[in-house]
Amino acid sequence: MEAKLSSDGSKSFELGDVVECLKEVGYGNYGCSHYRRRCKIRAPCCNEIFDCRHCHNEAKNSMDTDPLDRHDIPRHEVQKVICSLCDTEQDVQQYCINCGVCMGKYFCGKCKFFDDNVSKNQYHCDECGICRTGGKENFFHCNKCGCCYSKLMEDAHHCVQRAMHHNCPVCLEFLFDSMKDVTVLPCAHTIHLECVEEMQLHYRYSCPVCSKSIRDMTNVWRMLDREIASNPMPAVYQNKMVWILCNDCGANSHVNFHTIAHKCLNCNSYNTRQTRGGPTASCSSGMAEMVL
Repeated sequence: MEAKLSSDGSKSFELGDVVECLKEVGYGNYGCSHYRRRCKIRAPCCNEIFDCRHCHNEAKNSMDTDPLDRHDIPRHEVQKVICSLCDTEQDVQQYCINCGVCMGKYFCGKCKFFDDNVSKNQYHCDECGICRTGGKENFFHCNKCGCCYSKLMEDAHHCVQRAMHHNCPVCLEFLFDSMKDVTVLPCAHTIHLECVEEMQLHYRYSCPVCSKSIRDMTNVWRMLDREIASNPMPAVYQNKMVWILCNDCGANSHVNFHTIAHKCLNCNSYNTRQTRGGPTASCSSGMAEMVL
């Protein structure tokens, strides 16, 4: 910051330089495990002070809290913030009215949201009604799905009504405003990326919502072909027929019974379930563990 001499000989500073200086005061030294920021919020629901909305929700929904008192903060109704440097309580704004410090390099007046870590490329989506990360130029909002997707999917994604307005089918966390990365499966259902990776570590390759395969299983089906061919059924079962439903294409097939798996006659998938013809069985995605 460069000082200049005024007409009376005293030093003066450019306003822009002062603002830039205040942006750095206390930068990175305040916040919580969720956000780096230089303010706290007063929750309008319980009138208590927290570092952020996630800190509030974790505290107010813990096992130690009376079930009748559990609740989430109405984030858009936050009216008061407290500067972390001078402890001044004030209306929601980016700069402290007392010490002038920038309470968050990224600030959204609509969401009442502050964050000093601008490397996330935060932006506010008016259609979603919340702030998201990744850069507005890299995402588009699908009105039918009711959420933002990467522009890489713009011409190829399958619309599902309110696609992210539900809980993750694995961890049960609400997806729409989750801080974790969310991915879209080939069947168009949404799920946390880390939950998909955890499923694959346990040889689970079908959507937990609709049971369709979540990856190309061609090589696995070929290995199952060989496994079944090398393990013929006893003579008493060789002519036994059962009906199966394919989880991938939805076709019904009448096939020879086998204890390992049943192959769809329409799409050659082994991701099937037995529907009629004796003791029910299905080839869940866990069957892949036997042949991988």
